[in-house]
Amino acid sequence: MKKQTGQGRPERYMQPSLLMALRHGQSYGYELIQRLGDFGFVPGEVPPGMVYRHLRQMEDEGLVISRWDAEGSGPARRVYAITADGSEVLEAWVDYMERQARLLTDFIRRYREPAAS
Repeated sequence: MKKQTGQGRPERYMQPSLLMALRHGQSYGYELIQRLGDFGFVPGEVPPGMVYRHLRQMEDEGLVISRWDAEGSGPARRVYAITADGSEVLEAWVDYMERQARLLTDFIRRYREPAAS
């Protein structure tokens, strides 16, 4: 019988995922929601409310900036871009993830080793 393992909170990686999605250029909310699944941290559809709540918080923290884009035929859309502080936070997240990956790889390696007799 397979037991369930602990799963982290999906929104834990929302901040680095949004920053990564903005790393190569500005984007608007709906487009970001579509791209978040590419990173694999949030399974299934990402709730828009969660994304916009994180974007507002990140803007308050100075990690992203936004502006209204009224160009085009549709309604105005808020466009987000990463700031220099946001890039620094993303780099810190990547450093953290690299450390975690090393720890997890070491743990798995130890598990796969033959047990001492």
